Amino acid sequence: MQGSLSFYQGCFRRNVSVVTIYASLGEEALCYSLNETEVTAVICGAKELKKLAEVSGQLETVKYIICMDDETPSSASSVAQSGRWRVVSVADVEKLGRENPVDAALPLSEDVAVIMYTSGSTGLPKGVMMTHGNVLAVVSSVRTIVTGLEDKDVYLAYLPLAHILEIAAENVVAGAGSAIGYGTPMTLTDTSNKIKRGTKGDATVLRPTVMAAVPAILDRVRDGVQKKVDAKGGLTKKLFDFAYARRISAINGSWFGARGIELLLWNFLVFRKVRAVLGGRIRFLLSGGAPLSGDTQRFINICLGAPICQGYGLTETCAGGTFSEFDDPSVGRVGNPVPCSYIKLIDWPEGGYLISNSPMPRGEIVIGGPNVTLGYFKNEAKTKEVYKVDERGMRWFYTGDIGQFHADGCLEIIDRKKDIVKLQHGEYISLGKVEAALVVSPYVENIMLDADPFHSYCVALVVAAQPALEEWASKKGIAYTDFAELCEKEDTIKELQASLLKAAKAARLEKLEIPTKIKLLSDPWTPETGLVTAALKLKREAVRKAFFEELSKLYES
Repeated sequence: MQGSLSFYQGCFRRNVSVVTIYASLGEEALCYSLNETEVTAVICGAKELKKLAEVSGQLETVKYIICMDDETPSSASSVAQSGRWRVVSVADVEKLGRENPVDAALPLSEDVAVIMYTSGSTGLPKGVMMTHGNVLAVVSSVRTIVTGLEDKDVYLAYLPLAHILEIAAENVVAGAGSAIGYGTPMTLTDTSNKIKRGTKGDATVLRPTVMAAVPAILDRVRDGVQKKVDAKGGLTKKLFDFAYARRISAINGSWFGARGIELLLWNFLVFRKVRAVLGGRIRFLLSGGAPLSGDTQRFINICLGAPICQGYGLTETCAGGTFSEFDDPSVGRVGNPVPCSYIKLIDWPEGGYLISNSPMPRGEIVIGGPNVTLGYFKNEAKTKEVYKVDERGMRWFYTGDIGQFHADGCLEIIDRKKDIVKLQHGEYISLGKVEAALVVSPYVENIMLDADPFHSYCVALVVAAQPALEEWASKKGIAYTDFAELCEKEDTIKELQASLLKAAKAARLEKLEIPTKIKLLSDPWTPETGLVTAALKLKREAVRKAFFEELSKLYES
């Protein structure tokens, strides 16, 4: 929950383990997580409190609710009156602390700091147990790499603290004495979905200097800028395209690329307006949570004039894994191992990924070191499946991600074991790789590819990008009553398929990787719908379950 870093630190000071649960979890997963960890006190907002009140009869150990908002829903008050739990405000807690000061009960390195429940892309969520040693290993490692942080910096936080990337980032910036401002993904920029027309987004108001961003957000920024440039056309578009091409030439080493005074000129004439999208003061961006496309990384880097350092890690490794160098101009890579991590690749013959591959070794990524967490809470079987201890006592986590090491030691994520599906005639298809290639279509807000061993082709569910599609319909003179109707029209589907084919050809996809049939959807996938995580990553099994009938019809037709 936004703004709760102080609660984290307060609990750490008293050696109280913190349990984090995504507010977007369904009722079953929410009750399961709270009961499994025997939680006695919950910190939440009024919206989450209303949800808790609805399932209060299923919560076995909850006694106290600390509400971050001034007003509490009537349903929660009724539960409190029944004596089932007590609802208190943040002000009440602060008063209690002032009147009853206690000494610190500082934790040991091996004590559990956080039990972080994953968003549960399949089945019930798993609680990852992180020790204080795990957290400090990652935070101290990042501080040795990102050395320029200072107390004048301003960090914009919009991910929930139930996300490991946000815990690591906020602790790093807090340790440097930087200020933290809180926003949300839906109010981030002036054109975000939840921003009232004529008002400003979080970034414009806060004017941050530092941000941690997930690829989905950066993709939206890139698409928004590109659409504005295309809409203005004329001289504005020509200037932008020329300035961008000059910067690309410079980065690629061309003598004729924009440098020095010319670079300052283009920054002032063209890119200054783009930088205003995120407040105009960004000097450093961290991207994590999912692979960032090379095109988006290069675009944001040039337009914002600030480095984007990609990182790679998982909840199970306390966000620690790799981190790219500040001055690394390459794209599509996630950097070298951070100081607290050891990384190796192991063969995965079924997928054709071997450390003997040429020109680069490839295989499943395995991470070891003091950042590797204890395992899953009350789930020894799953813990033994993916956590291994070698003969030297080193603890390793088997990620399920496929990577390759470049000659300079940088890691590149190229696939994921769970995303690889064998088609009817024995060909393998990587769902995630294809989705990353097709989502660049201007008409696509989100996409999920689907394939199975009983068919020789794949299909796709496509969430349409409403502004771009409505603009196309207006130019074509297509009449419709609402966006849902537009998405059902045959001409619209043909236009989408043509756009996907164009993106597929640009990415050099094989014919079998291009979806034969698509279902166009008008409603966006948000964390509230349960179809994507808080980091906006696809929850594949949840989407399959929600759109089972639509997928079945695609295969039948």
